[in-house]
Amino acid sequence: MVHCKSYPGIPARHQNIDIVLIRQNTDGEYAMLEHESVKGVVESMKVVTVENAERVARYAFEYARQNNRKKVTTIHKANIMKLSDGLFLEVANRVHKDYPELEHNNMIIDNTCMQAVSNPHQFDVMNMTNLYGTIVSNVICGLIGGAGLISGRNYGDHYAIFEPGTRNTGTAIAGKNIANPVAMISASIDMLNHLGHKEHAKVIQDATYQTIVEDAIRTPDLGGNHSSTDVVENILKILSAKRVN
Repeated sequence: MVHCKSYPGIPARHQNIDIVLIRQNTDGEYAMLEHESVKGVVESMKVVTVENAERVARYAFEYARQNNRKKVTTIHKANIMKLSDGLFLEVANRVHKDYPELEHNNMIIDNTCMQAVSNPHQFDVMNMTNLYGTIVSNVICGLIGGAGLISGRNYGDHYAIFEPGTRNTGTAIAGKNIANPVAMISASIDMLNHLGHKEHAKVIQDATYQTIVEDAIRTPDLGGNHSSTDVVENILKILSAKRVN
């Protein structure tokens, strides 16, 4: 789950974006079922199950209902992958019947990328398989500030993992003190919220927001000239004046 929300003042193609991406981590193209059937011929299996398609669709609709969202868009390629993506779309349409107050539409992944670039404000909550989620999250995060800004959350029945939203490794800029630490800090904020430490999460979130929006302490990817250390130290300076129970 990636909440792509614009930060005021950050140089970006679009402003005031507020989209929630909900994608699978299990089924789809990332089922990791590959084999070489004969020498020189590799087959990769895309898996779609009713159980997991319903699980992610219901999570998307439930999230929309609980967070006063208006619309869920299911992303697919059912025009070509008629059985697999057809099933994913069919399940989403069926789950939607339990949420009549919400609007539900669907969009082919190709068109989704174009629409995300040209008119991202039409999207609210997006429901998709793993590969499409990877593509769309990178496109939209790129629109609002790049790989270093937005965090991602992974939820299971028993465990949760928090990480930067685009999952870029950043090896090309490692050790140069120019990487944007905001995505990782935001992932930590998400973890604190998940664990119930709401007050601690709020003060760190506010300090991070003040640093990059009000104080304009920004790394080069956000149009600034500050270092990773500058961002962290400014956040710590703000936190040093706070008292948290």
